[in-house]
Amino acid sequence: MAGFIPQSFIDDLLSRADIVDVVGACVTLRKTGKNYSGLCPFHQEKTPSFSVEPDKQFYYCFGCGKGGNAIGFVMDYENIDYPQAIESLANSMGLEVPREESAQLQQQREKNQELHDILQKASSYYQQQLRRHPDKDSVIKYLKNRGLSGEIARDFRLGFAPPGWQNLLEELGNTAAAKKNLLDAGFLIENPENKRHPIYDRFRNRIMFPIRDQRGRVIAFGGRVIGDDKPKYLNSPETPVFHKGEELYGLYEAKQRVRKLERILIVEGYMDVIALAQNDINYCVATLGTATSTSHLKRLFKLVPEIVFCFDGDNAGRDAAWRALQQALPLMEDGRSARFLFLPDGEDPDSQVRKIGSKAFVDSITKATQLAEFFFENLCSQVDMDSLEGRAKLGTIAMPLIKLFPDGLLRRLILDQLAKTTGVDLVTLNKMSGTSISAGELHPYAPKHAPSEPTVPVKPHPDTSNSTTRNKSTHSACKKAVNLILLKPGIVNSIEVDDTAIKQLKSNDIDLLFEVIDLAKKFPTNSTHELLGRVYDTPIGSQLIQLQDREQITPPTGIEKEFKEIMQYLAKIAEREALIARGKQTFAAKKL
Repeated sequence: MAGFIPQSFIDDLLSRADIVDVVGACVTLRKTGKNYSGLCPFHQEKTPSFSVEPDKQFYYCFGCGKGGNAIGFVMDYENIDYPQAIESLANSMGLEVPREESAQLQQQREKNQELHDILQKASSYYQQQLRRHPDKDSVIKYLKNRGLSGEIARDFRLGFAPPGWQNLLEELGNTAAAKKNLLDAGFLIENPENKRHPIYDRFRNRIMFPIRDQRGRVIAFGGRVIGDDKPKYLNSPETPVFHKGEELYGLYEAKQRVRKLERILIVEGYMDVIALAQNDINYCVATLGTATSTSHLKRLFKLVPEIVFCFDGDNAGRDAAWRALQQALPLMEDGRSARFLFLPDGEDPDSQVRKIGSKAFVDSITKATQLAEFFFENLCSQVDMDSLEGRAKLGTIAMPLIKLFPDGLLRRLILDQLAKTTGVDLVTLNKMSGTSISAGELHPYAPKHAPSEPTVPVKPHPDTSNSTTRNKSTHSACKKAVNLILLKPGIVNSIEVDDTAIKQLKSNDIDLLFEVIDLAKKFPTNSTHELLGRVYDTPIGSQLIQLQDREQITPPTGIEKEFKEIMQYLAKIAEREALIARGKQTFAAKKL
């Protein structure tokens, strides 16, 4: 827990950093007009689609959609989080990152550092025991029989907790403070009823797998028994520096071995991760005795566009895969992919890769079942697809799950497939299931491409009798208004906005517009990159990056005037909507 980085320092860092220098250190750039271009470092391409704009202090790839400021580039290029990127960029410029800490926070940070220190000392001790302990031969023989080399054991820092009740305690717990740290880090167990050993080592006669965080620090251990004792695997308990529902074994090692990860394979065990790495499959992670969670998937989707889940092919494996699919549904934005690899009965990744070889195993990963295929395969198996009742039931159980998908092309294609599979139109399915799917998504045979929207709304005379036209025009107006704010954030303070009336229009576009207005008011600035720097690592950040890079045709002198016209236009639409609503109410009252 390192304390908060002051926003004033982040703003100063961005003002000092030249995006051309930051990107140019990693990408060969060529001057093209006022901007620079090059081959995108985030996807394979032969023709440059990667642009760096010094005026905006921004980069954007027209091929893969990556974009951001200098901090964002460091995040994406180095596969690190926001605070780490600030540290990295500051270090490259010879700056020290200040921290704001309360007394309580500083105390907690110091305590956590003590735990990290004792965890590192324990890791070194276990590694030494694997090289020097009299019982090491049986451990080394076991690892060799599993096909592991000395190099892979070194890279993953494997160790050995020897037999005995107090080996680690005697080695590292020579003071009261050290003993307390061993307890807090999960290495010791207190049991007053055990008269001979009231306090003893948690890990005994086990192969030790250190679990490292994204910075490479040891935060916990997993221990595999060598003989037939139970449990087979034993993990560290939860501690102030280890939360097993959030961590993934092997992620740090994967990031070290592959500079730019394209996919992650999620397996079930430590040995699976290491065995696959031994066979040059270096993008594998394992959960720590827990099911894959939304937190795990959010973290991984920040790093890679594709996640492959690996399970046994039996019923238990497929049930676990279905639970993983449900966790993934809300995260399946366009551009992301999830697959499911089911292994033959009796095989795990470790045994399977040794049996068929790494090339065949990689081929099986690339041919793994797509999420949509597994989605329908599983649901169809629960109903009688030969009967009308069964197909109707498929619709009622599928629609609530489809609602979990984010808006986008994948959700529309899933809806389309559901209509074709059931033979029931989606409007009917929507009513039957009681699921609220928007009207625009209930027509699976609609044209695939909507007509392009005008970049700038022509001076409008809203006709709210045509709601589709009004919705498109409002959408375009809101996008343009957001874009103008990004060009010149200070305009929100110089123009009065009838927010109460406009907010009555109630749409995602209106919500986004006022979120950006509030942001610009809360953090006054006339700099685009300073405003975006505050939201880069947030859901709204990606939306603004996409909008910000669109071609601008409004001259700088006309930004305020056009923004004012758009807000007046939206206010007129809101006024007209309110009049129509009141008219309908009056008409209904007269009929009564």
